[in-house]
Amino acid sequence: MIPAQIKPDFSWSEIDTILLDMDGTLLDKYFDDHFWEEYVPKIFAETNELSEKEARKILLQRYQSVESTLQWTDLDYWSEQLGLDIPELKCKVDHLIQVHPYVVDFLEYAKSIDKNVHLVTNAHSKTLEIKLRKTALGPHFDRIVCAEEIGYAKEQPEFWEKLETHLRFDKSRSLLADDTAKVLHSASQYGMGFLVFVARPSSRIPVKYSPEFPSIIYFNELIR
Repeated sequence: MIPAQIKPDFSWSEIDTILLDMDGTLLDKYFDDHFWEEYVPKIFAETNELSEKEARKILLQRYQSVESTLQWTDLDYWSEQLGLDIPELKCKVDHLIQVHPYVVDFLEYAKSIDKNVHLVTNAHSKTLEIKLRKTALGPHFDRIVCAEEIGYAKEQPEFWEKLETHLRFDKSRSLLADDTAKVLHSASQYGMGFLVFVARPSSRIPVKYSPEFPSIIYFNELIR
């Protein structure tokens, strides 16, 4: 049974700080899904004289072994592990990097109502550089923080404790939007005041609302 939408129910007067994930939340996750599930297996297969099916099976096991850790998003780690120049490969398909509809409108709105807006991502600094160069979203944020800077992945509650010290925000008056339920659970355990689940991280997959967290498809749902 498909969960019904739990609509966000808050007033912006209750919130000072907005924390936003990048991949799947602000940017279409189709790029990442295609890159890791299709493009990298194709290149890995060619390099190692494997079938793409064999390559995909090998890589999926390797991906799963480090899921929800800093290694999962570390491009240097994967370059070393796979014998491929992962940043260079990302640049070859960077035409697939796209901003979700209404994201820029929301970022402009958030600044117009005097909120502190921070990009908080598990993405590696090299991935971040590629995507910010392609999307030009950087100037919309007060601060941009990569998980490698904090030393924990966002799935780990320790991440949020260190981030609070880093950015000096009041967690009870902060909102986090993310497309990963594990991250929202971690932030909830930490005591984040407001949580929003992005229900369509990729333009190529159907909407799937969270059964636990308030959900949106696009950020225009938060413009009031």
